[in-house]
Amino acid sequence: MLFRFHEVTKSYGAQEVLRGVTFQINPGEHVALVGRNGAGKTTILRLITGVESADKGEIDAMRGLRFGVLAQHVDFSGAENVMDAALAVFENLRSLETKMRDLEHAMTEVSGEELDRVMHDYSEAQHAYEREGGFSYHARAESVLLGLGFGKTDFGKRAESLSGGEKNRLGLARLLLLEPDILLLDEPTNHLDVDAVEWLEEFLSSYKSAYLIISHDRFFLDHTVNRVLDLEFGKVESYKGNYSQYVVEKEERREMQQRAYEQQREMIERTEEFIRRNLAGQKTKQAKSRRNMLQRMERLENVNDLDTASFKLKPTARTGEQVLILDKLAIGFKTKTLAENLNLTLRRTERLGIIGGNGTGKTTLLRTILGEQQPIDGEFRWGTGVNVGYYDQRLLTVDDRNTVIEELRTIASSAITDGELRGFLGRFLFSGDDVFKSVAALSGGEKGRLALAKLIYSRVNVLVLDEPTNHLDIASCEALEDALNEFDGTIITVSHDRYFLDRIATQILAFTDKGVEYFDGGYSEFYEAHHRTLAEQQTREAEAQKAERQARKAEAPKQNKTNKSRQKMPSPAEIEAEIHIAETELQELAALLSTEEVARDKDRLFELSEQYQSLEANIAELYQRWESALETESQASAATSA
Repeated sequence: MLFRFHEVTKSYGAQEVLRGVTFQINPGEHVALVGRNGAGKTTILRLITGVESADKGEIDAMRGLRFGVLAQHVDFSGAENVMDAALAVFENLRSLETKMRDLEHAMTEVSGEELDRVMHDYSEAQHAYEREGGFSYHARAESVLLGLGFGKTDFGKRAESLSGGEKNRLGLARLLLLEPDILLLDEPTNHLDVDAVEWLEEFLSSYKSAYLIISHDRFFLDHTVNRVLDLEFGKVESYKGNYSQYVVEKEERREMQQRAYEQQREMIERTEEFIRRNLAGQKTKQAKSRRNMLQRMERLENVNDLDTASFKLKPTARTGEQVLILDKLAIGFKTKTLAENLNLTLRRTERLGIIGGNGTGKTTLLRTILGEQQPIDGEFRWGTGVNVGYYDQRLLTVDDRNTVIEELRTIASSAITDGELRGFLGRFLFSGDDVFKSVAALSGGEKGRLALAKLIYSRVNVLVLDEPTNHLDIASCEALEDALNEFDGTIITVSHDRYFLDRIATQILAFTDKGVEYFDGGYSEFYEAHHRTLAEQQTREAEAQKAERQARKAEAPKQNKTNKSRQKMPSPAEIEAEIHIAETELQELAALLSTEEVARDKDRLFELSEQYQSLEANIAELYQRWESALETESQASAATSA
């Protein structure tokens, strides 16, 4: 056991966030903590780390448990650069390096018993250095930094001068290199592009220690966790498997819970009717007994009472068969072309998912086809009968000067009553006096829901959505996905939410540094095809490099191993030369390990790491031979002097 919650309760004022929470996390478990915004997920992290204490219940932890916590906002100060900040977690190894250098220097200045003592200390320091991964920690640091999106040119930048997102990525890199007993990761993918997220998925999927992740990225959770803790109604329920398996099992449990609730309600109604009829009659004793039983009964929850957004799209007017045509379209700005030669025909009811890194042209494409920006070259054409509705991730479609209900009123006919509008807004979790809130006072999530409410209330047949899930919790995302799957029009959506794309998109348009790739199929199919192609390319490169190394070995002079034992023992200088050659090879291998291609290929990284460890062992053996040769030379020198 790493830690355990037992009947933990936590309140803030009159609001009870956790009530009787019980769960346990064991070594090596990869766990997700999910729940609606405000359900108490961050509170659980704060209780685990001891930042806050429980009102009731017990939290037990393994003695000496080391937490690694990813803060939402990471900062750096001083003159250290990116690489130094990453290497700072290896303080013990760096101290050992300093000690070994000092001992190496001392070996040249002492002799006799003092030399024996120095060599003994050096041997112990070297073994500790090797045991703790000293020969590979630089390569590991480079690999993690490259994987999380830093380039080698960034390594020398001052950490203090990085942007907020870059600082968070550097903080994540330090945490991954630290390797504590358990990682506590709160939205670790927030500041990562798709490539970095996929690298992190690979890294965590083979991570030996435990971690607990809070994330809205359901595709990420599908690829990284084997257990899900669901926080709902102040309680935690545990599910085996990844996120998709959790969704299926949760629905089965909800159906069982709802049946049990309905059966209990029927029993309560029958019992209450019996009490009413018999409390003053001949069966008064039985009636009082049943009344006491009802008072003691633990009432089951109506799981259908949980508020979730309900997005129901209206039927749309039919468009022509061809909805949008891109003909040799080039987009961007006067000073820079972002994408060119875009050719695409989008048909009625198709759903186009647009993906890519920041600044590659995704949103620029949307603004171009919406007429907000002029194309650089080529053209685009909308089909007949098209009525476009646009969801802007900047939320510019809502006016801060209005109240929530006034904002919806701007697109409603005068015949619609306030009661009807309030009923519609209630499906987007604006209940009671919430509809009279100023738009300016809303949170990002509330503004996002209001913008979607406006879009869905209007009768459009083409939806253009720019990051529609950015401000939504998981429950609201799933409700939106269900509604979009019932939508009878056409959808064009830019999204980094791969789970959302997997449920919605029928085609993928991928913006990359090498151009724009069109794929006819959903996101999972695109993901598998893309990684299969990448793996095949990396295999070819690895085989070519292996053949090149074998050719170099064949050209090198062969040593006569059978006569090796007859040769005289090499001198310390000769062994030093061998050490120099081996350490040069180690540096070359470390450089190869730190390349972006290797960092993103888990199998290749594993193969080269094995070679690295083998070479490390060879170097350790050479140092032992060098020490023996040095000692023999010293003894021979002493005998000659005598």
